Amino acid sequence: QVQLVESGGGLVQAGGLLRLSCGSSSRTFSSYYIGWFRQAPGKEREFVASIAFNGASTNVADSVKGRFTISRDNAQNTAYLQMNNLKPEDTAVYYCAAPRYQYRFADVRSYVYWGQGTQVTVSS
Repeated sequence: QVQLVESGGGLVQAGGLLRLSCGSSSRTFSSYYIGWFRQAPGKEREFVASIAFNGASTNVADSVKGRFTISRDNAQNTAYLQMNNLKPEDTAVYYCAAPRYQYRFADVRSYVYWGQGTQVTVSS
């Protein structure tokens, strides 16, 4: 298993930026793919981005492509979500998660380990 803790959320004006962190104290962190998901009030949890265990490949949702970047630093046991040019529609609770061995990167049901979430609020 792997323990995940998100941080870096907050209140920002439209057009601003935030960098979310997904940290772990688990020795197994570097062996997991990491996904970022978000959930806005009244909406289903949706895929944002994912990254391979070694950072060699990434996937980003069309809704945030060109604005968000996912990365990781296994030496620091941390994954990141750099969010630029934020829009009010980006307002949500953001979660990082790790999947089981066989998974589909954008499928929320493939992820079995979840952080507690961090709130991102973008004002217009």
